[in-house]
Amino acid sequence: MANQDQNTPAAPAEKELAQTATASKPASASRVDRSSSFSTSRIPADSDAAGKTVIADGVVAKVAGIAAREVPGVFALGGGGARAFGAIRDVINATDLAQGVKVEVGETQAAADLTIVVEYPAPIQEVAGNVRAAVAGAISRLVGLEVVEVNVEVNDVHVPGTDNQENEESRVS
Repeated sequence: MANQDQNTPAAPAEKELAQTATASKPASASRVDRSSSFSTSRIPADSDAAGKTVIADGVVAKVAGIAAREVPGVFALGGGGARAFGAIRDVINATDLAQGVKVEVGETQAAADLTIVVEYPAPIQEVAGNVRAAVAGAISRLVGLEVVEVNVEVNDVHVPGTDNQENEESRVS
């Protein structure tokens, strides 16, 4: 703020700023504290500030996709077409972490549907149960929504070694 002479009348906004800067408490009309120094002691842990948080469906789907991929025995997410398109995205470094995940998000609840490919010889029911638990836990913990259901569809089983068929001779010419 520019300095001004004592004889020059200040604009009303400048007077308010000067009063606010010298006062020990911020003005009651302000919704937030605008002071320049930041201190974590000003933020109470149990504060119930007014306002609303809206979390997009894509955020919840991404959280669910990341949680599902971390489960041992999960090879990939999505059906055949989605995985093929996902491979193209991976090549251009634009991986879709929500691939194979559909979510419905309400104000306090969420439901998720996942399509997974299980790595052979992992027990399919156990992997599906672990995916269900991991996704529900991640959504509850990170997003703060109650998870009402997590449906897991096992679309395929990946057998190791079937990806590297380039070195094999073709049986037909």
